Amino acid sequence: MGQDQTKQQIEKGLQLYQSNQTEKALQVWMKVLEKGSDLVGRFRVLGCLVTAHSEMGRYKEMLKFAVVQIDTARELEDADFLLESYLNLARSNEKLCEFHKTISYCKTCLGLPGTRAGAQLGGQVSLSMGNAFLGLSLFQKALESFEKALRYAHNNDDTMLECRVCCSLGSFYAQVKDYEKALFFPCKAAELVNDYGKGWSLKYRAMSQYHMAVAYRLLGHLGSAMECCEESMKIALQHGDRPLQALCLLCFADIHRSRGDLETAFPRYDSAMSIMTEIGNRLGQVHVLLGVAKCWMARKVLDKALDAIEKAQDLAEEVGNKLSQLKLHCLSESIYRSKGLQRELRAHVVRFHECVEETELYCGLCGESIGEKNSRLQALPCSHIFHLRCLQNNGPRSCPNCRRSSMKPGFV
Repeated sequence: MGQDQTKQQIEKGLQLYQSNQTEKALQVWMKVLEKGSDLVGRFRVLGCLVTAHSEMGRYKEMLKFAVVQIDTARELEDADFLLESYLNLARSNEKLCEFHKTISYCKTCLGLPGTRAGAQLGGQVSLSMGNAFLGLSLFQKALESFEKALRYAHNNDDTMLECRVCCSLGSFYAQVKDYEKALFFPCKAAELVNDYGKGWSLKYRAMSQYHMAVAYRLLGHLGSAMECCEESMKIALQHGDRPLQALCLLCFADIHRSRGDLETAFPRYDSAMSIMTEIGNRLGQVHVLLGVAKCWMARKVLDKALDAIEKAQDLAEEVGNKLSQLKLHCLSESIYRSKGLQRELRAHVVRFHECVEETELYCGLCGESIGEKNSRLQALPCSHIFHLRCLQNNGPRSCPNCRRSSMKPGFV
């Protein structure tokens, strides 16, 4: 298969894919991969396969094609292709919750010599790195990366990238419990879709609606949460987007739990868990088990709650998500206190405070926890976050967290 024929077949696959004939598109692209002799065409078709498998939630297949794409880029000896393939490798690992590997591959991307693609893909590299730092509950580094990605988006008029970053910022602020910002950013993403997204994939609308649903639920606006989640789920089902279907099912379950309707919540948690397990989203499984544990606690079935917490804790430690570990220690602490088991209680109290220190989830001005309850937060230019009221009361000053870090003793 020559260069022109390869291009035609790649385009044919894209048209099939955009019309939701995914399996036919995959067949066309795999045929190009088997019979095509043009290396550039081979590289492009591997990129299509990476994207398609990502959206279908086939993350192990995504990783396999990303690895082959890197080998092709090396054969081509082209820095632009190498940057793109390392980014796909980073994204594949991000989806599989291999966050340390994601950060490593992103750093490789940023360390490559200046390329034409650098300006275009630099923001996407920063976004993937931010998502990985967030997966590890390294909040300052996550925010720093998201802000860098946002600057790339603004400097290059890349509204599609800006939309994705806004959704990640929504997730960031949902986790640190500034629910006002958790809603503001996905609403901004939805505005971008309405204003610029005529030719975009519907996945961008679905993504913004999902993050709005999460924020509305946290704010207690359960009707609005349900409405946004239903719209997101509708698009996810139309496009066969398994990862988003799983997230929507989890959100539906959380909404029903918030309403006290545990009978409806449990089967939705089960369905979400089934897809999360199938696609390999281990952090998603942790969030499902957290919800299940809270349901059992509401029913006073503490042994089943502890069983869910234990499974979640193993997964959270496996992927390195400190915030989930913190929440799970907090739930365990509550259960062991009610059971009067002092030794177990003390162990979880100690681990809880260690997680708070490791995540730096406390205000460096007042010393109170961040992420314990809904509070308005503000980041300084260094990306450390504080209670907004503390910054307003103390006036402009250098970051106390940065000052403390600089005073730590070093070893030669």
